This record gives sequence, C-alpha cells and structure tokens, in this order.
Amino acid sequence: MKAVQFSRFGGPEVLEIVELPAPVPQAGEVLVRVHAAGINFFEVLMRADRYAVTPQLPMFPGVEVAGIVEAVGEGVDAALLGRRVAAPLFASQRPYGGYAEQVTISADLTVPLPDDVSFEEATALMVQGLTALHLPRQSPPEGRTVLVPAAAGGVGSLLVQLARAKGAAKVIAAAGGAGKIELALSLGADAAVDYIGSDWPARVRALTGGEGADIIYDTVGGALTALSLQALAPGGELVFAALGRYGLEPSDLEAMIGRNQSLRGFALLPLLSPQVLRASLSELFQLAASDRLRVAIGGRFPLGHAGEAHRLLDERRSTGKVVLVP
Repeated sequence: MKAVQFSRFGGPEVLEIVELPAPVPQAGEVLVRVHAAGINFFEVLMRADRYAVTPQLPMFPGVEVAGIVEAVGEGVDAALLGRRVAAPLFASQRPYGGYAEQVTISADLTVPLPDDVSFEEATALMVQGLTALHLPRQSPPEGRTVLVPAAAGGVGSLLVQLARAKGAAKVIAAAGGAGKIELALSLGADAAVDYIGSDWPARVRALTGGEGADIIYDTVGGALTALSLQALAPGGELVFAALGRYGLEPSDLEAMIGRNQSLRGFALLPLLSPQVLRASLSELFQLAASDRLRVAIGGRFPLGHAGEAHRLLDERRSTGKVVLVP
C-alpha cells in the first residue's frame, strides 16, 4: 500500500510517498480502507520539529481516518465487514500512520458513521471535533461572553457553534482576513474581529462595553496568547489548549493575578476513556447528521499531495478541515 512519511525534519517537501506491506489485522483488530485522513496543525509542527515532543524518524503522520472495514482479525464479529467507520488512531496503541491507504485499529475503538456523515466530515469531528466538544464542558460558556480565536479553523469553526449551543451569551470570533471572518459569522458568531494587526483586542473590548471576553478558548498559542490577555475581562478565564505553543511570561501571569483572572489548561486525551471517546464521537456524528453542526471542509488533496496540504496549513490559508483522500 501507499503511505506518507518524513525521514527528516523540514518544510512540506520532506513528506514523501512510500510503498509499505499492507497491514494485517491482529486478534481484536479490523483493517480499514482509508477514504479520508485528517490533517492537524500539530502534525505540521511535528514535521518541522516544532512540536512539544520530537517524533522518532521515519515518522508516518496521521492520527484520524475514516473508511470501510475490509478485513477482521481473530475474535472480531464478521458483521463489521463493509461497515463505514471512524478510526481514531490517536486513542490506539499505534497512534500514527493515518496518511495511508489502509490502517489497522482495535475494533472496540471504531465508531459507526451515519450515512449522512461523509468520510471527510468524520475526520473533522475526531481530534478537532472532540476538542471543540470538550472545551465548553470543561469551561462552560452559559450566560458568558466567549472569544474564539482561529474561528474559521478546524476547531474554531466547530467551537463557535458548540459554544452557542451551550448557551453563550455572546460569541465573538477572531480570524485572519475577510473570508475567514465571513465564514465565522455564517456559523453563528455574534461578532467578529480580524486579528491581522495588533489592535484587535481593543475591538473585542469595544464589542463588550469595554470589559472584554469572560472566556477565551485559546487553541492557537504563541504570541497570540499574550495579546489575548488584553481582550480578557477582569475575573475572566483563559483556557489554554495549544500544547507546545505556550507563550506567556511570568509578568503576564502576575498581571492576570492582579485582574483576578485565571489560566486553565486543557488536554484532550486524558479526558477520553474508551467509553467517553465513543459516546462523544457518536454525539458529534449525530449532530452533524441532523444538520445541527455544520462541518467546514477547507481542502481535499490526494495522498501524493500531502505536502501541498501541509503548506496550506503552514501558511495559515486554510479554513475548516483539510483532508487527504487516498
């Protein structure tokens, strides 16, 4: 089968197609023919060795796929054959290797896909969808004003909708450029600011009567985090969910203390027992199937064009979910 790897760190050009033996499902596993593989920004960082953890080389990226079960291992119900499923590799013992034509995964981790949810949409609802679902559960937005940075991205485009559904009093989207602003507003944001330029926190304060947002869900990190503090209300909460991109200084934390603000960390994987994972994905799939959650697909690329897909994310030109379609 064909798969994508990188054997050195660098730009999108280091991604290459290789031929590998087709995987064989072991006891308790299924073989899934991949119809869509999701791309996440942390994989872009891994490829450039800018992530919190340096991966071993060669690296076979891809932590989420959706497709059809083609074979089953010993002890697995043959009724799974031919079933459309989501395969959350990130929760498995082999959490990578999704940029490929086939993958194996424990049958217990697969989640059935409703007919009304496409394979591409399913990939968007795994890492990014689960993040968007659990952020409001950890820091409830009910009755509060929330700011969603990168509101046209994979997580942000879903978080705008889910924060609204969880009762946020006002959802303010922050995104870069007119097209991304338009998308965020179409998804239900009450207002939006363009964060190209450093004066956007002042515009957030203006939209909130000078106060700022009660909650900021920061999935971007880096320099944006410190700027976001200028848009956070006294007593507000900054929820930091950008592993490996922490950019606050001790002076920032001291200033937060003086304004009675809090910093809360968010890590997805510790929240996901197998039962919670399956229930959460099933909930997201049902929301999408019933048109209560709109999934934005921002780009589809053949497996051999994984570098182009990474470049789209690297240059911050993508909206919604970017997928590979082997």
